[in-house]
Amino acid sequence: MRIRNAFPVFGLLTTLALAGCSTSSDSASVDDKGAGPTVQTAQIFNDAYGVTKDAGYSLPAIPIDRVKPQFRRQVVSYQTTERPGTIIVNTRERFLYYILANGKAMRYGIGVGKQGFAWAGTAYVAWKQEWPTWHPPKEMAVRRPDVAKYVEDGMGPGLTNPLGARAMYLFNEDGKDTLFRLHGTPEWASIGTAASSGCIRLMNQDVIDLYSRVRPGKGTSKVIVIQ
Repeated sequence: MRIRNAFPVFGLLTTLALAGCSTSSDSASVDDKGAGPTVQTAQIFNDAYGVTKDAGYSLPAIPIDRVKPQFRRQVVSYQTTERPGTIIVNTRERFLYYILANGKAMRYGIGVGKQGFAWAGTAYVAWKQEWPTWHPPKEMAVRRPDVAKYVEDGMGPGLTNPLGARAMYLFNEDGKDTLFRLHGTPEWASIGTAASSGCIRLMNQDVIDLYSRVRPGKGTSKVIVIQ
């Protein structure tokens, strides 16, 4: 399914229209200050990144010792008035928080593309997809002729698909597509970095975990994106 709705409420659509949510090797590493404030970690899931069998695919293990500890999935203390089930994306810190009960949150490291920095606001997960098809926008095809063949028919699901193992599609309060996605990526090394293009990406093992927690719907999956 391909969504083409516009998103007039939150600005900067010109930039968001380029959001093919692709990965890119043109990335800049984030220094330690970009990781945000130190918080108390209750549990870290270092053992969650092994070979993962899913829907007939075999996701390769991630060499997690090469990912900075702050960007690995972990339960942290997090004080907020938002109710459990809310997602808070802090693009500047490179963290996504899934709010739990009792002042806790599941925190995931993320990679942020230029389109990810272009938008901030409140939305909800309207729908989600396992092993999605990727449709790069026409604007991206102009810059990268190698992806032009995927504009109409899309790139089918697979281990090299830029959207990874899962995608969650964010809509605004009026039910319009923001063109903003939370999705997986085969490029685990991009987590914690600012890449040249794309939305918000998580390691595939992490996006599968997040996906299992999210219930799509306007009243059940509030998403707040801050910069």
